[in-house]
Amino acid sequence: MQILLANPRGFCAGVERAIAIVERVLEKFGAPIYVRHEIVHNKFVCDDLSAKGAVFIKELDEAPAGGTVIFSAHGVSKAVRDDAERRGLKVFDATCPLVTKVHVEVGKMRKAAREVVMIGHKGHPEVEGTMGQSEGGMYLVETAEDVGRLEVQDPGQLSFVTQTTLSVDDARAVIEALRARFPTIQGPKKDDICYATQNRQDAVKALAEQCDLVIVVGSPNSSNSRRLREVAAGRGVEGYLVDEADEIDPLWLADKARIGITAGASAPEVLVGQVIERIQALTGAKVQQLPGADENISFALPRELLA
Repeated sequence: MQILLANPRGFCAGVERAIAIVERVLEKFGAPIYVRHEIVHNKFVCDDLSAKGAVFIKELDEAPAGGTVIFSAHGVSKAVRDDAERRGLKVFDATCPLVTKVHVEVGKMRKAAREVVMIGHKGHPEVEGTMGQSEGGMYLVETAEDVGRLEVQDPGQLSFVTQTTLSVDDARAVIEALRARFPTIQGPKKDDICYATQNRQDAVKALAEQCDLVIVVGSPNSSNSRRLREVAAGRGVEGYLVDEADEIDPLWLADKARIGITAGASAPEVLVGQVIERIQALTGAKVQQLPGADENISFALPRELLA
């Protein structure tokens, strides 16, 4: 039996930056500091930061007046920013710069009096934050079928943006449906789906061609991790999403010759190592790293945390 490791996998630049912001704020200001929602969608990461003094809250009223609050990597609405200012909270923004890019796009589109269709998953924090960049004139669609039911005010003044962690193939299908129904619709100058999401999906497509099982390391509330399992399934390969090594069922491995492993953009490499160790303990499989796209992107921390 062989274990094939997808490349690239695991942490992206936006996740690394968000975690570093929480750790630097803890070092600079001391515990407790408050993080609105999970800083990134990974249980291991959030548990580790909680142990260091980060307190994860759902809404800003759970933070004390004058407290220090960090916005998660998924971004927040304008209403949340205004609420933080009213409450006198000291805010550090860990929004991924690629999500901020989408927020800026929405602002420009709305300033030009264009309505905006967002392609994304209802209820996801990134979608809520992006939809909250405008008080109106925005519509959310998840599927090509949703496009058929969409009613807009002015089809001639329509644009679209996408959630950054979508399946590339699924997003393409929805965009095609939008263009078919609204021929003059305009998209962003550059694809909103982030480089890391695309690279990891491409790596899983290559992995699935060589494996009869794919295990994705990531938390169930991680959109990009769930998409990786779906990409494998879409290639006809059995796939599972696991938060940690203990979730692996030995029956999954029975009669398998090649097991592919990857990790979502919010899953740390230490968890990948533990998954490898468990599979090796169960099967004695040997590990092979697959080639893949090089990633050398990094995002700077906020200036006030650099000193």
